Amino acid sequence: MKKGINYWSFPGGLEGTKELREFFAQSAEFGFETVELCIGEAGKFNLKMTEKQCSDIRAQAEKKGVQITSCASGIYWGYNLGCNKVVDRNKAEQAVKHMLQITQWLGADALLFIPAAVDIFFNPSAEVLSYDVAYSRAREGTHRLLRVAEQCRVSLCVENVWNKFLLSPLEMRDFIDGFNSEFIGSYFDVGNVLATGYPEQWVRILGKRIRRVHLKDYRVAVGTADGFCDLLEGDVNWPEVMRALKTVGYDGPLTAELIPLYKHQALTRVKNASAAIDAILAM
Repeated sequence: MKKGINYWSFPGGLEGTKELREFFAQSAEFGFETVELCIGEAGKFNLKMTEKQCSDIRAQAEKKGVQITSCASGIYWGYNLGCNKVVDRNKAEQAVKHMLQITQWLGADALLFIPAAVDIFFNPSAEVLSYDVAYSRAREGTHRLLRVAEQCRVSLCVENVWNKFLLSPLEMRDFIDGFNSEFIGSYFDVGNVLATGYPEQWVRILGKRIRRVHLKDYRVAVGTADGFCDLLEGDVNWPEVMRALKTVGYDGPLTAELIPLYKHQALTRVKNASAAIDAILAM
């Protein structure tokens, strides 16, 4: 397993203003081996990236000694395959197709994927979907997207997020297996599970379906998004999680996703995460 970091973990990452050269350089400086880029509608890395631009970005990363292994995106929170409006569902499908192509151009083989959301926990004004309708639309759209994923040789990696969708490891497993494709799997987020379950159980149940892992920690007693905290400071049973990952044969990147940033000296959190992952990998 290699030590990775997500673009959003740096100042300017969420806004898309962080220079990619600087992101790669600082990631390497803090000892990270792999990086995850985040695709926005605008910003330094966006849906309009060309093959030439992606090739140049890949070369920049390699020059700094880091490997781009996956792409993520926050676009799904604005529109996804489950939305009530047909125009939004079509927009989401086209966006994912672009993101699959961009991911391939970067030389990566995994795209974080959120097929639908019953609600959006940080946006109370967002529409609330009927779970069964969201599920049906997500399956239909994902079937179509898998044709592109197979052509690009990039996996759609369904992340467990706070969207009241695919709430258990059994449901996530069955959703993935229902497509009978090697190009859909799980993007397992360790910290996101703590509010409702046990990450080591998810790992054992999902097994080989896990294509990527996000590292976050969480304090269960807080019970809200404010419970996310630095690695090793929360309630994740890291020895059990690592034991489970090794048992199922996971050997991909462990990518820290550190949101929100520190108010002051934000890079200190990145430095601390690097040391924490070293300790986690030693478990």
